[in-house]
Amino acid sequence: MRKTFRYFGYFFCCLLLAAALIYFLGYGYIFRAIGITYLQGHTTAYIDDYTEFQNRRIAVSENIQEWPGHDDYNIVNPTEDLRDLNEELGTAAFLIIKNDSIWFEEYYNGYSKDSRTNSFSMAKSIVSALLGRAIKDGHIESLEQPVADYFPQFDKALKVGDLASMASGLNWNENYYNPFGMTAEAYFGKDIRELVLDLEVTEEPGDEFKYLSGNTILLAMLIEKATNTTLSEYLSESFWKPLGMQKYALWQLDSRESGMEKAYCCIASNARDFAKIGKLYKDHGKWNGQQILDSSYVAQSINPRFDESPQYGYGFWLSTYQNKNFFYMRGILGQYVIVIPEDNLIIIRLGRKLIKKEDDQEHSPDLFIYIEEACKMLEAD
Repeated sequence: MRKTFRYFGYFFCCLLLAAALIYFLGYGYIFRAIGITYLQGHTTAYIDDYTEFQNRRIAVSENIQEWPGHDDYNIVNPTEDLRDLNEELGTAAFLIIKNDSIWFEEYYNGYSKDSRTNSFSMAKSIVSALLGRAIKDGHIESLEQPVADYFPQFDKALKVGDLASMASGLNWNENYYNPFGMTAEAYFGKDIRELVLDLEVTEEPGDEFKYLSGNTILLAMLIEKATNTTLSEYLSESFWKPLGMQKYALWQLDSRESGMEKAYCCIASNARDFAKIGKLYKDHGKWNGQQILDSSYVAQSINPRFDESPQYGYGFWLSTYQNKNFFYMRGILGQYVIVIPEDNLIIIRLGRKLIKKEDDQEHSPDLFIYIEEACKMLEAD
């Protein structure tokens, strides 16, 4: 019995020493991560975790603009394959918007049209939209403006557009599964600005596409400084209010002390409101006759910057389906706002899981299944 207690004592002391070492090496955020994920029954970030963080509100106006219902609203049932996929991957919302009207809409697992869930990296597309608006408003000169105009410690060759197009050359380590990595620290840490300001340009800026969340965080810091306001306030005034969003949204902050939005992710909103960003870009930046974004900026955003990387523009993912170009916003757990302009079609899927892509794939397989099954439904109408 004494030996058993002795072993437990040794084990407990080792745990304390390990915890102390983790803390003093600057990885104290790991304890926060454990409390938010594992102790809540999750193994990683999840679509409802915004309630575990500080948030800043993205306000709406009194002029709420509801999506009109299509004449054929919900008269076609989901295909069997779509129904099975939604069940398997824990879908929260699935919408098909045809000719700017909601043609199909279904919610699952206790979620509704008013439910807020985490956007994850769909927020990167929204930060890109904020950049376009800041240029239109005259706060930022152009995509060619040096980042050093705002943060002199960075290489003068680094341009604003390099951040939006994921071509910065920064030494950010994009690893979602390393608890000691930068992405985990950005998600669970308490000073996202300090993390990014320690970065350096180690490769030639503007030379090639390399997806780094740090690019979007630095871009957002630049927008903050240029507009002299918070990202949430600027998003509210530039998009949430003019687009008549139906519900206020929440943007996760790194902490109360720093008060910086996690710009690379983490806007909690609903499917109908996320879809309006897709419609705005489909309509070349125009909303109800008002030019919210310059059409030239929108066109540049949804076309590849590099011939070698046709899968990405400026904040938006790009691909083709049945020889039709489409662009989309995406989050790590299968959050999608998919826009096929040729068909005047928007498909929205929010949920808990996705089918992981292989190393040689640029897009997750479930993305194309959602498109294919939505098109089958439309053909059946």
